[in-house]
Amino acid sequence: MSALDYVIISIYLLGLLAMGFQFRRNAKQNDYFLGGRTLGWKPLALSVMATQLSAISFVSAPAFVGLREGGGLVWLSYELALPLAMLLLISTILPVLHRSGVVSVYDFLQQRFGLSTRVLLSVVFQISRSFATAIMIYAVSIILQGTMGLAFWHSIMIIGGVTLIYSLQGGMRAVVYGDAAQMLLIVLGALLCLGFGLHLLGGFSSLLEHVQPERLDAVRPAALGFDGQGFGLLPMLFGGIVLYASYYGCDQSEAQRSLSAKSVPELRKMILTASILRFPITLIYCITGLVIGAFALQTPEFMAQIPTDNPDWMMPLFIVNYLPSGVVGLLLVAIFAAAMSSLSSAINSLSAVSTEDLQRLSKRKWLPSQYLHKARLAGCFWGVVTLLLSAFAGNIAPTVIEAINKVGSLFYGPILATFLLAILPKRPSATQMNLGIVAGVVVNLYLWLAVPQVFWFWWNLTGFSVTLLMSLLVSMLRKNANVSDKTPWLDIQPRTAGLLIGWFILILTLLMLSHWL
Repeated sequence: MSALDYVIISIYLLGLLAMGFQFRRNAKQNDYFLGGRTLGWKPLALSVMATQLSAISFVSAPAFVGLREGGGLVWLSYELALPLAMLLLISTILPVLHRSGVVSVYDFLQQRFGLSTRVLLSVVFQISRSFATAIMIYAVSIILQGTMGLAFWHSIMIIGGVTLIYSLQGGMRAVVYGDAAQMLLIVLGALLCLGFGLHLLGGFSSLLEHVQPERLDAVRPAALGFDGQGFGLLPMLFGGIVLYASYYGCDQSEAQRSLSAKSVPELRKMILTASILRFPITLIYCITGLVIGAFALQTPEFMAQIPTDNPDWMMPLFIVNYLPSGVVGLLLVAIFAAAMSSLSSAINSLSAVSTEDLQRLSKRKWLPSQYLHKARLAGCFWGVVTLLLSAFAGNIAPTVIEAINKVGSLFYGPILATFLLAILPKRPSATQMNLGIVAGVVVNLYLWLAVPQVFWFWWNLTGFSVTLLMSLLVSMLRKNANVSDKTPWLDIQPRTAGLLIGWFILILTLLMLSHWL
């Protein structure tokens, strides 16, 4: 790396700090955690995508597509269910949550069911989100050690320290606008890698000549996910609908953006934009992986540098070894940006949930200044916890990254079922709902431990179905436990529905064409 690269990285980090202090004046709790509910759909859509398309995706998706055994464009099947999941959310859960005026989505569950349901799902979120974010920070710090020559603690402190300062100072506004800038940097970084990679490889014609044909197959219709095979069409579709609907609508780290929108129409635009733009961005990641993977296979000295058991080093090594001065700095900024967007979102959402939980347990309304002080203390606490967890992740990270996804799928189905039942005019009581949640998780645990040949994407659907059916069954047996209100819960917009269904059909067609051809 040259001095120019370090100057570019320094300017970026100082810019983030300046932005955080620019947004420092947050007088009320809904200003700090929800940006005063005045944020527009454009920065919110970029923020939603930046959090999900993280540093792990920027590095791992191209490596999976280009080099990993059994990989290829089948990574795109992750995107298949997203439009239908977003249609479900924008027609049911998200408008109700936005109109409720809550800061924490788990506060909404307490209003509908009771404190026990709120605590149950709030604790699950806080443990899983802090742990998953710690693993992501650890993985990125390893990359920065190899590319910038930083010591482990230095990389941890740069990512964590800068992110903690700007997110704590500026609250949700700093997080959203920081994420928006970071999303643009991530896309720019991927495009630069794609362009330089194509140039070094010799163009698209050379790519088609050297790429392994099996890596061009983007869907596996025959793989049903019941015999140990993954990435099958049906589990990725049906399990994916539940996974994405639960993550984007019922997980505080993503739902908080929806609560921050100016209005439900702005919320609808945000969801529609994120749904449509995510697939092209993931496609850029994947094509970049094909190009650089083919280049690695044709370049022995480059291939020799990539650990055989860890192809994730493909992107960082390509950036450092084959890109010119200045561009290296921009691309490392993109990796910083991807990591910081995930961490800032985690800190803000975790502190929102903790602060709201503490205020509810204190049984008194805090003054705005008290609330803001406690919110920043909670954010600082979760930032330190996450960074400490990342420092000890080295011994377990190689196996835990997959385990985190599996643990998420244990709970995503029951959580989505809980929120869907919460918005209905007639719904189970807290006890009945909690029984359904426990039943859904227990069935998924049984599948994990006793039926390992079932692909874990199916757990999302089984957990959802069992929770829904158990809660409704117990509710029908004890009719006096049901509560009723006239809250509108269905909000279908024909134009939005048509666009999302059409986008799903287009993605499915493209994936199937890759299989047939």
